Amino acid sequence: MYQQMIFVNLATDDVEASRKFFTHLGYTINPQFSTEDCTCVVISDTIVAMLLSKQRYADFTKKEIADSTRTSEVLICLSAESREKVDELVNKAVEAGGTANEDAQDHGFMYGRSFDDLDGHSWEVMWMDPAAVQA
Repeated sequence: MYQQMIFVNLATDDVEASRKFFTHLGYTINPQFSTEDCTCVVISDTIVAMLLSKQRYADFTKKEIADSTRTSEVLICLSAESREKVDELVNKAVEAGGTANEDAQDHGFMYGRSFDDLDGHSWEVMWMDPAAVQA
């Protein structure tokens, strides 16, 4: 069966700083698709974040590039295997210079937190009890 992939393309002010930030979170960089103008962050087998310099990002759109520190352009939500992994990823993001957003959302069967990366892109991290999903 074909596994569809998602490539999230995000503009960044500093490609190297973004590379270091996401490496600190535990993700790998695919050097085959990385240059000084972009870094290819491998999140999973089917999810890749392409962090592009604003100049390179502009090659793909005629629209104005959002200032993600002031406006919301997208909410990216990643699943986590446990509540502890949610906290671990968000804490790593803060250690690497990101900003934690609001308090944790704890609904018992579902737990999540969020952070903004160095460029203000919003990332949510969510765990849901597998038993609740099956029900």
